[in-house]
Amino acid sequence: MTKDKPWLFRTYAGHSTAKASNDLYRTNLSKGQTGLSVAFDLPTQTGYDSDHVLSRGEVGKVGVPVSHLGDMRALFDQIPLEQMNTSMTINATAPWLLALYIAVAEEQGADITQLQGTVQNDIIKEYLSRGTYICPPKPSLRMITDVAAYTREHLPKWNPMNVCSYHLQEAGATPEQELAFALATACAVLDDLKDKVPAQHFGEMVGRISFFVNAGIRFVTEMCKMRAFSELWDELCRDRYGVADARYRRFRYGVQVNSLGLTEQQPENNVYRILIEALAVTLSKNARARAVQLPAWNEALGLPRKWDQQWSLRMQQILAFETDLLEYGDLFDGNPVVDAKVQALKEGARAELALIDDMGGAVSAIDYMKGRLVEANAERIARIETGETTVVGVNRFTTTEPSPLTTGDAAIMVIDEAAERDQIARLQAWRASRDEGAVRAALDELRAAALSGANVMPASIKAAKAGATTGEWGLMVRQVFGEYRAPTGVSRNPSNRTEGLEEIRSAVDAVSTRLGRRLKFVVGKPGLDGHSNGAEQIAARARDCGMDIHYDGIRLTPAEIVSAAGDQQAHVVGLSILSGSHVPLVAEVMDRMQAAGLADTPVVVGGIIPDEDAAKLRAMGVAAVYTPKDFELNRIMMDIVGLVQARPVAAA
Repeated sequence: MTKDKPWLFRTYAGHSTAKASNDLYRTNLSKGQTGLSVAFDLPTQTGYDSDHVLSRGEVGKVGVPVSHLGDMRALFDQIPLEQMNTSMTINATAPWLLALYIAVAEEQGADITQLQGTVQNDIIKEYLSRGTYICPPKPSLRMITDVAAYTREHLPKWNPMNVCSYHLQEAGATPEQELAFALATACAVLDDLKDKVPAQHFGEMVGRISFFVNAGIRFVTEMCKMRAFSELWDELCRDRYGVADARYRRFRYGVQVNSLGLTEQQPENNVYRILIEALAVTLSKNARARAVQLPAWNEALGLPRKWDQQWSLRMQQILAFETDLLEYGDLFDGNPVVDAKVQALKEGARAELALIDDMGGAVSAIDYMKGRLVEANAERIARIETGETTVVGVNRFTTTEPSPLTTGDAAIMVIDEAAERDQIARLQAWRASRDEGAVRAALDELRAAALSGANVMPASIKAAKAGATTGEWGLMVRQVFGEYRAPTGVSRNPSNRTEGLEEIRSAVDAVSTRLGRRLKFVVGKPGLDGHSNGAEQIAARARDCGMDIHYDGIRLTPAEIVSAAGDQQAHVVGLSILSGSHVPLVAEVMDRMQAAGLADTPVVVGGIIPDEDAAKLRAMGVAAVYTPKDFELNRIMMDIVGLVQARPVAAA
């Protein structure tokens, strides 16, 4: 019996330094991983060097720092790129990271036309959910299609874009929203790309647009969503873009299953969640993923260890090689239940897509889509709080035995703080050793290309080879195209979800009367962490409870947050940090609060914070620390009221 080839096995990985990440990659490849998925740290993703003020505490935390060609060279040392299939989760700086990758491949003697892989290169979802954007939408879209046009000519096996619906679901999107918002993004890219490639090659380029999706715990719905995705994409390519060749209309996607649903409570249960979610994207042959990467069971606690990543890889290998899944055709063709669900999802997505089209497309609809995501996520959280949605170990079946998997100092990976100092020292040595004149000339050429409308890829490659840094590339695009602040999705007007909030609203009213003005709550996200879902939901719930909120969105310095606390006369300051950089960033905020005469203003912190770090934060003077296990937002709201009630009126 002939078996289908298995999908690519990947593990999303990268941390500390390029050398440490290279060791991890080579270890994973030796265990049977068949492709690489590179996680970059936040400074790299947002176009800053490791020694920039906003990079403090963020270097090497959520991925690998790549500041220049030397870092990229070390990252892929002894890994032949011509033989590798590499996925790079990079968006705003995608032209730059691809330029560095090409430069290293050429140093290895690779035939560039044989390079296989993808850059995510989807900036629209960054505005909506992930936050690693740099420039406004129009020039960002231009750089996306610059990459696509360049790869058509020079890297014919490379996928120039993963339309990424993964983070839309992480931000709370319904299946219909995930379908529609991702397809609207793809349409925006294709509309811009039309004028950059010869008409006879446009269909081929459509065929090289791939997707990166999410699969949640409702695995029947998720499997039907993937079938709907496939059918809608075929329909759009045929009817909207006139792609006649069915090969170019095929829906090609990779997946990481849901991280939003991983729980801090009873984290061993996450193993089952990950497996069930993997079934959604592998069971249906006609909608099967081409590449799968599974999170580790303990990612709600912190960074996974090598063993944790191996466990997830083995799950894929058992599914592909021990079961008979790959011996059969599609198991669901002609199933009336599946067909009905797919049709319903398609109808809902078409209606949402029509609304976006009426607004002028995805770029024009960013505010609308962001608001819809915040509202959908609020509804999702409310269903968990009320028990309408069961989460085992969280709101039901909470009695448990201590887990032997989470005990001991080595239960999660802890990034050595010396890694940041080491990275900065090597960056400074790199700058000192390069030909400064050659770097300036290459950056001037890059600036000229950006200003003239020429494709930025050739000049980016030249700058990479000359020794320019990520921060210098990022500064250039900021200077030419400007910077952008995406909408927060949190309106100042309360929502209609006030049922069940009466007791809290009364408490807020009472303390506000005592204060002589409305309780003021400043919510801030220091550093480069762009995962804003938690901050948005806290701000929205505080607003609905009657507090006067101030939330300016992501990527603020501690100085800016403390300044806002003073200007707004905050009664409480809330900080949200999910990147692992909470200790140094909170320390700076607390020092600045003290210096500004705001030491009496309570500070609360939320994030993925291990117990020992939470103790450090409390020792700094933080009033309360919240982690993913604290899912009851109303309790947090009452805590905030209690903090203000406990203070003398003069201090408040």
